[in-house]
Amino acid sequence: MVETTKAASESTGEGAPLKRQVRVDGIRDGDEGVIEATRAECQAIAAMLDLIALDRLTFTYRLGRHAGGRITLDGTLKAAVTQSCVLSLEPVEAVLDVPVSLEFWPQPLIEELDRQAEDKAHPLREWPEPIVDGRIDLGSVIYETFATALDPYPKRAGASLPGPAGESQSAGEAEPKGPFAALAQLKPR
Repeated sequence: MVETTKAASESTGEGAPLKRQVRVDGIRDGDEGVIEATRAECQAIAAMLDLIALDRLTFTYRLGRHAGGRITLDGTLKAAVTQSCVLSLEPVEAVLDVPVSLEFWPQPLIEELDRQAEDKAHPLREWPEPIVDGRIDLGSVIYETFATALDPYPKRAGASLPGPAGESQSAGEAEPKGPFAALAQLKPR
């Protein structure tokens, strides 16, 4: 099992509110671990992402060592989250189960990849994360994965927009309006 160290998020508000540093020289091929966000971390993430609640956030992972100092990360992020419905503002609960697979590379290898990417004949690939000061931050990976996995437009089942004179219409079922609405009704069906 790999040992992670907690680090407080930057007081300037920059960076992820969840930090879990891993020293690269302490990683053995096949190391596994589980990271569970604390209640305070869940509250900070919920506030940052304008969520009603983040009840659980866990990350189970496996690390691999490869030539050139490269580190691979494969894992699964699981979360229980409550967002606001975009139509009614009522709570919408969701459970996330997101696979994660990425690589961390030493900075000189990333710089070489950058030079190769400038060559138009070189195919683009998924960009690796940098190893900074001999460490990787799994907390940033967890936060970024979670933030991008959220439904950007959560909608509660049965939620609808109010129509004219208090009528309720589901989104996308609105009657045509405007100067050409009467002409649309004259069109043969």
